[in-house]
This record gives sequence, C-alpha cells and structure tokens, in this order.
Amino acid sequence: MQPDYSKPELTFPADQNIQFGVKYSPNSKPPVIGNNYTIRSNSIIYNDVVIGDNFRTGHNVVIRENTNIGDDVLIGTNTVIEGDVIIGNDVSIQSNVYIPTNSVIEDNVFIGPCACFTNDKYPVRINYELQGPKVRRGASIGGNTTFLSNVEVGEGSIVAAGAIVIHSVPPFYLAIGTPARIKPLPDHLKVPNRF
Repeated sequence: MQPDYSKPELTFPADQNIQFGVKYSPNSKPPVIGNNYTIRSNSIIYNDVVIGDNFRTGHNVVIRENTNIGDDVLIGTNTVIEGDVIIGNDVSIQSNVYIPTNSVIEDNVFIGPCACFTNDKYPVRINYELQGPKVRRGASIGGNTTFLSNVEVGEGSIVAAGAIVIHSVPPFYLAIGTPARIKPLPDHLKVPNRF
C-alpha cells in the first residue's frame, strides 16, 4: 500500500489518551490510516506506520515504527507490535499478543490471546540478527503459545493452544505440545479461517 500523506492529521478526543504519530526520529513521517477505523483508548501508534481500511484495536495497543498493516485487521487489547513488521489483510490478533521486530504475518491469519513470538536466538549473549516469525497465509495460532526466533508457520497450519514451537511447521500441519510435535493436519481442519 502506498501511503497517502495528503490527508489531514487525525485528532482523537483528549480523554481517550490515544497517541497517533509518535515521532521517534527527526525525519519520521506521520502514520497513515485507511477508511473506517476504530482505535480504542490508551493506544500508541508511531510514525512511519501504514494501516489499511477497516482497522480496529482494543485498548492499550502499541504499534511501533515501520510497520505495514493491511485491510480488515483487528489487533486486540494490550497487544504490542515492536516495529519493522508486516501484517497482511484479514488478520485477527487477539489480546495480549507480543509480535517482535522483523516479523511477517500473512493474510487470513488468526493469532489467539497471549501468543508470544521471539526474534533473538541468544538473548543478550551474542550479536544475532533479529529474525521474527513468518506466519503464512491462513494459519491459526492458539492461545498461550510461544515461538522461538526465526520459526515459520506454514500456510493453513494450526498451532494448538499452549504449544512451544521450536521448529518450523510445514504447510497444513498441526503443532501440538511442549515442545511442539509436528503432525499432519486432519482433513476436516484443512479449511480456510472464517472471521
């Protein structure tokens, strides 16, 4: 999506404490948002963010710089998106989700509450290029799941609630358990997500 910087700056009621356009560097540009949006109280959206149409948030959402979000996206209460993230169209991210820098969430993905993705293979021990997850088209992520750095969740796959995903999940497979075991997805679950 190409940002349209010709639109006037958006304003929100002061009692909602919404910060739309947090300047993080002198050359940053105000965020751009499409039509028909709902941003709830205490949410913070940094500069250099581009958001499509029909965007909705819960309360206390943080979206950091250089994030690109498609159309028809829901981001639940207390969710943090750390920046340099790409989120596709028709995505539903529930409450209390953490998405780190350098993550990709493709179209028609569901992410359940309290999912935690990581991007640092050796936290604070050695220099490592941060590599967030890649969640491919049509995947479903259960609640209270944890993902190690640089994991790919394949198209149409399902990650069961509570799973700890330490390896990539092939397309149309099921990841279940701690650590997650990878099993073929039953045929009756090989259907598109319906929001």
